[in-house]
Amino acid sequence: MLGRMGWFLIRPDALTVLRNEMVVKALNRYFKVVKNKLPAKFMIAKRLEADFHEDDPLDRLWALHDKLTQEYYRLESKIDCGELSLDDLGEPRRSYLDLKVEIAKRLLRACCFCERRCGVNRAEGELGYCRCGEMFLLSSAFHHIGEEPELVPSGTVFSIGCNLTCLHCQNWTISQHMEPGEPLTPRELAAVVTKLRREGCRNCNMVGGSPTPWLHAWLEAFKYVEVNVPTVWNSNSYYSVEAAKLLRGFIDVYLLDFKYGSDECAVRISNAPNYVEVCRRNHLIALESGELIIRILLLPEHIECCGKPILKWIRENLGDWVRVNIMDQYRPHWRAHEVPELRRRLRHEEYVEAVKYAKSIGLLNLA
Repeated sequence: MLGRMGWFLIRPDALTVLRNEMVVKALNRYFKVVKNKLPAKFMIAKRLEADFHEDDPLDRLWALHDKLTQEYYRLESKIDCGELSLDDLGEPRRSYLDLKVEIAKRLLRACCFCERRCGVNRAEGELGYCRCGEMFLLSSAFHHIGEEPELVPSGTVFSIGCNLTCLHCQNWTISQHMEPGEPLTPRELAAVVTKLRREGCRNCNMVGGSPTPWLHAWLEAFKYVEVNVPTVWNSNSYYSVEAAKLLRGFIDVYLLDFKYGSDECAVRISNAPNYVEVCRRNHLIALESGELIIRILLLPEHIECCGKPILKWIRENLGDWVRVNIMDQYRPHWRAHEVPELRRRLRHEEYVEAVKYAKSIGLLNLA
């Protein structure tokens, strides 16, 4: 492991990014949480009282959740401007975060965390498309210095399993359960998060595979996290409306893939029907709910059908200042040979074309 500040020798941009006005504009609250000038969202959620019982019907729990979500953002605004502090809120017997945990546990019995909506009872051992059960499976957790500069060093927690089957997946041993994973209880997962933060990581980066199948575990784990750490939802964006609602008032930074601009490509490469609509919806909700970093992994021969349409939609619907990382890291992995155009690396001129297009339409905050 690098020393507490040794990472800046390898990633000096992780320090210089703090002086980038566009990045600070896009991630203003996040940086304040990193510096402990503001509480992370989950810490506020733990101070907002929620009056419910375990035997309440799910529709009542959702109605209460909708009401408290509005109250949550009112409190966050007051805390952010200095009108309130966490101590002013007290420590309720049951909280908004507890309510999220209860709802997530209910959803686990007919799982709809992702857009596939398998409906299996994972609490009773049934497995859906992602093949994830009830107990969180850890692949690894470490200080990641290869992420966007504003996230480095990132406290990445890699979970087993994914709700997509991307034929070119670089983490296929994780996403496709080739690794057994280490079972962790929510308290044990909380200890991992706490350790990484105390060792100097800027955030808790929930990744995989995909964090979506483990939403219930992540929510419960943060009941036991006492350190102030920004939460980062590192996702393929293929999660349900229900999951998006539970993430509100919990996730500080949405680190979302925008994989495809064409549903035909999404189905052919990742078996993700209706991906474009779902992805767009979740990006809009993310920007409304917290702060957003968008990742676009360019694929060979997919600049016109995917890269440019994605960038155009972002500019027209999310603004010119939103943080966008156009990635040129594509390499053929796993079953990429099954898709003819994915058998080679991305050409430099393809990357240059996408970046040039992004700038030409006015996107200002490229990573």
